[in-house]
Amino acid sequence: MSHETPIYRTSSARTAKMMAIMLGICIVGGGLFFSFWDFWMSLPPGNQMHKQSAAPAQAAATGKEIDVELNFMESPDFTKLAFNALPGEPGHNPDVQANVGDKIEFAVKNMGMSFHAFGVTPEDEGFEGVIPGTEINSASNPLKPGQSGKSEFVPAKEGTYYYICTVPGHRALGMEGKIIVGPKGEAAKAAAPTGVSQSFELKFMESADFTKLAFNALPGETGHNPDFKVKSGDSVTFKVTNGGKSFHAFAVVSDADDPNTIVFNSAIRSANNPLKPGESGEVTFTAGAPGSYHYICSVPGHSALGMNGNFVVE
Repeated sequence: MSHETPIYRTSSARTAKMMAIMLGICIVGGGLFFSFWDFWMSLPPGNQMHKQSAAPAQAAATGKEIDVELNFMESPDFTKLAFNALPGEPGHNPDVQANVGDKIEFAVKNMGMSFHAFGVTPEDEGFEGVIPGTEINSASNPLKPGQSGKSEFVPAKEGTYYYICTVPGHRALGMEGKIIVGPKGEAAKAAAPTGVSQSFELKFMESADFTKLAFNALPGETGHNPDFKVKSGDSVTFKVTNGGKSFHAFAVVSDADDPNTIVFNSAIRSANNPLKPGESGEVTFTAGAPGSYHYICSVPGHSALGMNGNFVVE
């Protein structure tokens, strides 16, 4: 008795149904893949390592601070990336001018829909050679939409540097700007006394839960941390009152994050001998070298919680 090999047949209807199922799987899978395109674009290639430049030699600080605000921007189709404005719009990838020893302080925010990261490099292409200390997040731990960060760069030598998005591929799509560094300039010098007197009054303020500190008014209120501008050589008097429940002290500093950088003999009390609640103090000094300074509460941690304002000497 012979056995024939069975022959399996299908109908054209079954074939069409199978093809439709396979096509549906491809469409759904492709849709899911491309809906996360920005995410895939933001991931670093597995075989690419992010290389940093060697830490540059430290330059003597000039005392000049340059504040730079940058926003990551994207075109709707994600074919054009930029800082602050898209190509052809005012403010696109602004150049930063500085001299050796100047401190450039970057405040960067992700205003796009994708993931981004920031750094400064001397390399004129690619995403490598980022200078240590200039990074804000990284390709493997990027800024998500709406997030922000800060970093600083003190150039040690002349030349052209670049601020970039360090996520692979984003610089090539337009996220880069130039930092043009010239030779170190002479340190600004104080002018002779002008004979002009300026007087300012400040009050230390605290939120009820002590999470927000300020001068004169809390954030969002009128009079919050007012800016002051004087001329080099002016006689300046600050009168301060502790309107809070904690201890405070006052000083004008060159670095708002470091209460030890007091200038012009401007201190009123100190962290070790602060103003108690209700107490007042006064100091008079001659405004020195032109530059951007800060007035702060010199008790450690209070400036970071909001007790700092701008004091500009022209």
